[in-house]
Amino acid sequence: MGYLEKAKAWKEFKGLEPNLKKELDAMDDQALKEAFTDDLEFGTGGLRGILGAGTNRMNIYIVAKATLGFGRYLLKQSPVAAARGVAISHDNRHQSVEFARISAEVLSTLGFRVFLFEALRPTPELSYAVRNFKCIGGIMITASHNPKEYNGYKIYDETGCQLVPADADKVIAEIEKIDDYFTIDTSKNHELIYYIGKDVDEKYIAEVKKIILRPNLKKDFKLVYTPLHGTGQVFAPQVLQSVGYDVVPLPCQMTCDPDFSGVKTSNPENKEAYDEAIALAKALGAKIVLATDPDADRLGIAVEHDGEYVLFTGNQTAALVFDYICKTRKELGTLPKDGYMFTTNVSSTLPIAIAKKYGLKVEITLTGFKFIGEKAREMEQTGRGTYVFGFEESYGCLVSDCVRDKDSIQAILMLCETAAYYREKGMDLVDALNAIYKEYGYYLEGITNIGLAGLEGKAKIGRIMDYFRTTDIALKDFKILAKDDVKLSVHTEYGKDDDKKSKINLPTSNVIKYYLNDNMWFVLRPSGTEPKLKVYYGVVGKTDAEAKAKLEGLKAEVMAIVNLIK
Repeated sequence: MGYLEKAKAWKEFKGLEPNLKKELDAMDDQALKEAFTDDLEFGTGGLRGILGAGTNRMNIYIVAKATLGFGRYLLKQSPVAAARGVAISHDNRHQSVEFARISAEVLSTLGFRVFLFEALRPTPELSYAVRNFKCIGGIMITASHNPKEYNGYKIYDETGCQLVPADADKVIAEIEKIDDYFTIDTSKNHELIYYIGKDVDEKYIAEVKKIILRPNLKKDFKLVYTPLHGTGQVFAPQVLQSVGYDVVPLPCQMTCDPDFSGVKTSNPENKEAYDEAIALAKALGAKIVLATDPDADRLGIAVEHDGEYVLFTGNQTAALVFDYICKTRKELGTLPKDGYMFTTNVSSTLPIAIAKKYGLKVEITLTGFKFIGEKAREMEQTGRGTYVFGFEESYGCLVSDCVRDKDSIQAILMLCETAAYYREKGMDLVDALNAIYKEYGYYLEGITNIGLAGLEGKAKIGRIMDYFRTTDIALKDFKILAKDDVKLSVHTEYGKDDDKKSKINLPTSNVIKYYLNDNMWFVLRPSGTEPKLKVYYGVVGKTDAEAKAKLEGLKAEVMAIVNLIK
């Protein structure tokens, strides 16, 4: 069915929600093409898209359709799926409450018990709730760090882990069987919807606090915290205060504002997200600024050093925290001999070097924390090792696998403990990171986000990926040693004679990674949640200046190739 036929079906539905009808009536041909040509696809973060009318937009009909498909999938997984139930939470975004309620009603009509949070709650707590209630699955309504125009829909399995591709494909197959999504029944069994809140909060917080390694460290420094209007405000400041930290929440961003009007961006990966918080930190003399994204699974930080506030990347924060965990657990005698650290193929390799020093094994997954959650599940089921730490470059990590998604509340506690530890040694976190670099080398990472919106943007992303997939590129100042084409599941080692090829043991994904000399690399990957192509880089230098020069050189060479592709 073409986009005009899809749009016509929407226009002819007499019960169309009034705001969607008004928007639809105002669309020109190009707007209709953008909204109806494609259907929203499950990416690394489930469904995520711009709010509005259309099959390629987030709205009540698409949410109801996705939930009906998810419910039918779950019913096929277990004869007691409905009795076990589904947990549902949401963030602060436009229509999040409505989407959560519709999801609950679709499932209750199918006969499911539903555990619906009474108000907004963080993504990691939703993962914990699935495990706490022994649910068959979970739903989180969020678009994470995306702009205010977006909303999204994440689905979880019975272990509190986001569905991996093989399972997500089964859900998609169920969704595709649904033709009439305008009249999905949401009217029955509302008594099966149970509202949850403080009791789950208390259990989750108690479990998270178990990660604390040195409870008696001095906490004689001030923190500023911002939830960027999101779910972290529910209890992040209280958790810190309850264990002795002096934390000041940023008032103008401690509100459930779906327009994010008190902040320039809701993404803690962007420096503008910290402007107001850093201004307060300067006024108070705070040593660290903590920022969690709207669904509170990611943590960003700014650290006061020599009178300036230095922003850390997700890779740097992970390396710092992981190194502290390893050295502390070794000192306490609690570092397991069969311990594992998990990371992704676009993340820093510095934590891999740290893991090797402490005798931990390392496994590398695709981007998306569901793959790390899947590894934690495998370890629990098989007993083949002990989970110690997992992280990805996009500001997310997990210390305790009581949750099966990245968890900023855990990250906050461990980051602040790391800061307290080094403060007793007369060091701030910048000093601590520099000490790690001095020991292991100056690892530096970067990313180029190439915005390519709309149908033409999608087509250009395809052309760029095809070029790198089929062309033997060369770099002037870097030697290409090998290449992973994850879509084709082929690893190629480049040599003087014939290139050696082998199979990659990862799920297929449209990702290409190049391995360069001296443990350097770069990756091309279309975003699974936004209309952009991401290019990731990793370099290692003997000094900070050398690493920065290498990073800029690598970026320039790779982007010169990308910019030639029309």
